[in-house]
Amino acid sequence: MTATDSALTALAQGWCALSLLHGRIEAHIERALQAEHGLSVREYSLLDVLSRQHNGPGGHLRMNQVADAVVLSQSATTRLVSRLEDRGLLSRYLCDTDRRGIYTDVSEAGLALLAAARPTNDTALREALDEAGLKPELAPLVAAVENIRPGTGTPAVGA
Repeated sequence: MTATDSALTALAQGWCALSLLHGRIEAHIERALQAEHGLSVREYSLLDVLSRQHNGPGGHLRMNQVADAVVLSQSATTRLVSRLEDRGLLSRYLCDTDRRGIYTDVSEAGLALLAAARPTNDTALREALDEAGLKPELAPLVAAVENIRPGTGTPAVGA
């Protein structure tokens, strides 16, 4: 085995650990959101992203931006938006300045569901991180996640 081989093996092991952490967290949150609110993680994420839009320049996201934010293909995002629109949680309308653009807003019912689901999401996330932090192979990743400064995506100073 060469130095490059061992570096790639370490990189692959790190990737596997990160994938495992993500899967555990997502599964834990999914169970909690489904049980308490009838929402999937993807539905919650979509409502959350869309609820952060605002009026004014750059305030509304196009579907490709929404797809990037929720880490889905554009077609999967469109289907997800349609399902939530059918449930009365979202509405779509044409952009005033570009008739080709379609915007999506969270309805009052969607905002109410999101507000009710947010504590469940946050609690499930904390539980999943606490549980994963007990696993030696995941503890460093949990620490890295916990040390990310809000809004920057970078580790906190001194972390």
